[in-house]
Amino acid sequence: MMEKTTGRTYKITFFQRKKEKIASLVIYTILIVVSLPIVLGYLWLFLSSFSENMKYGIIPTKLTLHNWRFLWESIAGYPNIWHITLNTLIVALMVMFLELFITSFAGYALSRFKFKGRRTMLMGILVLHSFPSVSLLVAIYYVLKVLGLINNLWGVILLKAALEIPWGAWIMKGFYDQLPWELEWAGVVDGYSRIQVFFKVILPLVKPGLAVTAIFGFLSGWGEFIFINTFILDQQTWTLSRLIKGVIGDFRFVDYGLLTAVSLFYMLPTLVFYLFTNKYLLEVNITGTKG
Repeated sequence: MMEKTTGRTYKITFFQRKKEKIASLVIYTILIVVSLPIVLGYLWLFLSSFSENMKYGIIPTKLTLHNWRFLWESIAGYPNIWHITLNTLIVALMVMFLELFITSFAGYALSRFKFKGRRTMLMGILVLHSFPSVSLLVAIYYVLKVLGLINNLWGVILLKAALEIPWGAWIMKGFYDQLPWELEWAGVVDGYSRIQVFFKVILPLVKPGLAVTAIFGFLSGWGEFIFINTFILDQQTWTLSRLIKGVIGDFRFVDYGLLTAVSLFYMLPTLVFYLFTNKYLLEVNITGTKG
């Protein structure tokens, strides 16, 4: 009897493993097929940036660094690439720091303090964040004009940070919610004030949340285009996203080699940034709608 039961269990386990292997194979095959066009697109972008006269082909006939000449010399009609890169970096870093500073406090307040309408406000953050920023352009233009921030990077920085802060606060709330109150009471018992508890006990425990907020803030600032294109008029105040639009210019006379090289240059820092920070993205656990 025991031998029959053992044999049946072995067969069931064997077939289960076989099913799991087949299921995994099917899933991986689907993922490869779906991702293949994306990979080929990036491969084409890379090859095009080093190819000469590759307007209608896939395989380059002749390799050249001519398309990358903007790195060591100025291109007629375009501002210096390093100046524009500095502008882009300033926007990305300032948006990141502003969002990080404000959301670290706002998320804590939303997590620890109970007040009337708190749940409605949290849901409202999600609803308002779903609206495209382009729908606010007219109103934002008049506000920036009154403040004298048209054609000023600070106008874009403050605007971008203001739109990203609610979402960042919602993310940080989820991380604070995971910390038990007992940690704070223990800090108070040890003689810390409420402020000291926040900085010495709580903040070190939500470093993954701060990292995630910083990542989103940086990438949001680095990739900004709509506000830059609308409110920045002077070429010396351009960012890389606006430069790409300038390179495209008239669609009939596009320098595709230069366009692909600039696009790749624009994309590489974000890829490097992601490679070093992607582990923190896996730790996002948003539970901001709880009580």
